[in-house]
Amino acid sequence: MSNGEGQTINIRGVNHYYEWICKPTSSLLKPIMVFIHGWGGSARYWRSTANALSDRFDCLLYDLRGFGRSSLPSVPSNPSLTYELEDYADDLAALLDALQLDVVYLHAHSMGASVATLFFNRYPARVKRVILTCSSIFMCSEKVFSSFYQAVSYAVRFRSNWFLQVPFADKFFMTHLLYRPIARRDSLAFFEDYLSADYEAVVGTMYSAVSKKAAKEMPPKIAQISVPTLMISGEKDIVALAAMGKQMAALNEKIEFFKIPRTAHFPMLEDPPTYLKKVKGFLGNEQPS
Repeated sequence: MSNGEGQTINIRGVNHYYEWICKPTSSLLKPIMVFIHGWGGSARYWRSTANALSDRFDCLLYDLRGFGRSSLPSVPSNPSLTYELEDYADDLAALLDALQLDVVYLHAHSMGASVATLFFNRYPARVKRVILTCSSIFMCSEKVFSSFYQAVSYAVRFRSNWFLQVPFADKFFMTHLLYRPIARRDSLAFFEDYLSADYEAVVGTMYSAVSKKAAKEMPPKIAQISVPTLMISGEKDIVALAAMGKQMAALNEKIEFFKIPRTAHFPMLEDPPTYLKKVKGFLGNEQPS
């Protein structure tokens, strides 16, 4: 197990990037925490959170298929794969199998929180606890969904790395995702990841995550989580509304809801002290399974 050194492993025909963030301790074993990033991003924005928790957990970060450094092959070697989030949950199961990991903690953000929820529903025996950050359900009409798809597809189609040459383009891009400023390295990393993400993966997962189907099917999936779960929302989030997150949490007595004031879609980066204090309190003195 290497620390902070990225590696790739073939999962279902796609080379997936992953890395470990660990700290040596007197304990021979620490529980495993798996971090799942959201739409358009990569594992890079989870590093500071993982570092802060690595004294108690061995932290596994990876890039979802088609995002970050998990590039899709030019000729698909597994044409049966789709961009449904259930398929991404199965990707995670295959990754854990390949790394010989059994029971893990899930720490997921935005679209990744949906992947984590679906993973639990498909593999409940493999999950100890769950942290869902900026997770929400979308209750919209077909007309609103159609307009959203059209706007996002247009924006994604005309991405270009040329935008990286524009001074502070990353700050403008992140404006609607943040309430407080975050470290420049994090905003620039997310912008770079968005620009480089595979077009089919970006559009395909958007249709899967923000849809009438998801609005119908995700609430029952949330209700079926049977392990202690922490759901964190940003008070000012306009992407995954805190009010909707609270409604989701109310579906299940296993879920504890917490709203962080004056933060938006990246509360773990906008207010790390508050975020980490809540997460560590929720985790308590966890021991290896």
